[in-house]
Amino acid sequence: MKIGIDLLWVRPGICGGTESFIRNLMNGFGRYDETDEFMLFVSRDNSDSFQAFDSFPNMTRMVMPVDSASQPRRILWENMHLDKAAVKSGVDVMFIPVYSMPVTYGSGIPYVSVIHDLQALHYPQYFSTVRRLFLKYMWKHACRASSRVITISEYCKRDLSEHYPTVEEKCCVIYNPVETGDSGLTSAVLEEKYGIRENEYFYCVSSMLPHKNLETLLRTIALRKQKGKAVPLVLSGVGGDTAAFDKAVMENGIEDLVINTGFVSNQERDCLYESCRLFLFPSVFEGFGMPPIEAMRRGKRVVMTRKSCLEEVTQGRAVYVENPYDAEEWSEKIDDALLLSRQAEAFEEYSLEKVVENYGSVLRNA
Repeated sequence: MKIGIDLLWVRPGICGGTESFIRNLMNGFGRYDETDEFMLFVSRDNSDSFQAFDSFPNMTRMVMPVDSASQPRRILWENMHLDKAAVKSGVDVMFIPVYSMPVTYGSGIPYVSVIHDLQALHYPQYFSTVRRLFLKYMWKHACRASSRVITISEYCKRDLSEHYPTVEEKCCVIYNPVETGDSGLTSAVLEEKYGIRENEYFYCVSSMLPHKNLETLLRTIALRKQKGKAVPLVLSGVGGDTAAFDKAVMENGIEDLVINTGFVSNQERDCLYESCRLFLFPSVFEGFGMPPIEAMRRGKRVVMTRKSCLEEVTQGRAVYVENPYDAEEWSEKIDDALLLSRQAEAFEEYSLEKVVENYGSVLRNA
């Protein structure tokens, strides 16, 4: 079967978890799917970032005449021309890894869409009116027009079915693939670059968007400093209000304890996971929440919230705060986690091979 994958939406280094998801999944398609051919619909300005996939004999890049950096033009082109491009390429099914199924799709080619979360319905204050209306329309359209809809957690499926009841019969859950290999780096690299030593810092992978709840984490670090328990916090991620984050760091008086790496390579991020004392994840809303699982698979203790899907996907194996906004409780739970022995968690259901098998089954039967 010839499967088309829409990658026009990917802005390398900007899309965060959804970009990690699709790149992991495509690596799996290349390594484990020996029966299907994949046509990668890429843009002019993101094509080079997918060059590594040329090494897989079952993958072919198809460069479309549009740039992903220009979102309005990309969205317009996608809706007017992607379905026609799919027909021209001879694909049997189109895979849309996000909510952006084309509105014009008269070809009869089945579409399989992934909806990662409905955040704009739960936290509308974080979205402009135009963005919120656009997302609501596209989610409704994807639920109505897609042959199959995939969600990435049972929480997300329940949420989707509640807001769009007609999707329930065509909706299924496939958890995200979580890959954790050896970084190949030593902690000496981190000490030289950031001045941090192995096992002497807390780590967090997160954007700076409001629902990530980093303000509470900063108050927690400040509180522990006041109690004589100061430990540096290292944060990696992109997106959100960096200026507001920097201001909060200053207001809490912890400029000496917070290191914001910004975007880092997978290799450096993995080394930061491997060398941290604890992993902290204060987010109050996720569709899946990959970073805590990445940390736990490396044997790191994780302190996090129970919100949305997070207890589900970590299977109750983390240390959880009951009140996500209570810095005192966060500090207490950090103390609890520091006393626990480390244990690597397998999470076999998130293995790349299993996830690829599940996606392949849905795509072939769309």
